Amino acid sequence: MKWVWVFFLLACSLASSAQNLRVGFGTHKPPYIFENEARGLEYDIVMSAARRGGMTPEAHYAPMERLNRMLRKGQIDVIATTNERSGGAIFYSDVYIRYQNVAVALRSRNLDIQRISDLAQFSVNAFQRARFILGSEYQAMTEANPHYREEAYQIARNRMLYSGRVEVVVTDMRILRYFNREVYTQVDVTQPLTLYPIFAATDYKLGCREQVDCERFNQGLAALRESGEYTAIERRYAMH
Repeated sequence: MKWVWVFFLLACSLASSAQNLRVGFGTHKPPYIFENEARGLEYDIVMSAARRGGMTPEAHYAPMERLNRMLRKGQIDVIATTNERSGGAIFYSDVYIRYQNVAVALRSRNLDIQRISDLAQFSVNAFQRARFILGSEYQAMTEANPHYREEAYQIARNRMLYSGRVEVVVTDMRILRYFNREVYTQVDVTQPLTLYPIFAATDYKLGCREQVDCERFNQGLAALRESGEYTAIERRYAMH
């Protein structure tokens, strides 16, 4: 009888630990992710959906390139803000959020950008793994452009744009606008900008090492939407 009880406790312990979910988030990019503050539009959606899916999520923050290595090595279970274009032999969840990226330049530069391929003639700074995420035409541009760079930290992109160190940045405007609040004493953020809407919206998913984690997340995401909490989270960050 004693061994039956020990086996039962061990089984419960294993079941509990199996529900833990190590989630990889990119670096600080308000209003989507406030690093180490346990909040943000994207953070709240992912963590709430995971909990509704019966898992106990634990956030880990790192640049996207490092997160992809961590996922391959099994150091995290899932990675946020990704999709099939990013590559890797992993499973993918349903779409849980959509970003709208644009090309941005100082208006004073008077750049002529009609399509993605036009970026090849300018110095461009984008977020890590944009070369995969933004599609084949964009990837071809990056390979043909010796002045293309990817930077893990969005705040650096703001500084480079307004200081004139780079001609074009590729970003989601909500992120750019938010970081203007943090760099306005360093660079002149009142300079007029020109936005070039040359990108389709980007749908992001959770990338999972195990298919069951994606399935649980999808169940939780569906429950999150049905309950109205998803809409409440969106409203919470609508003013950012």
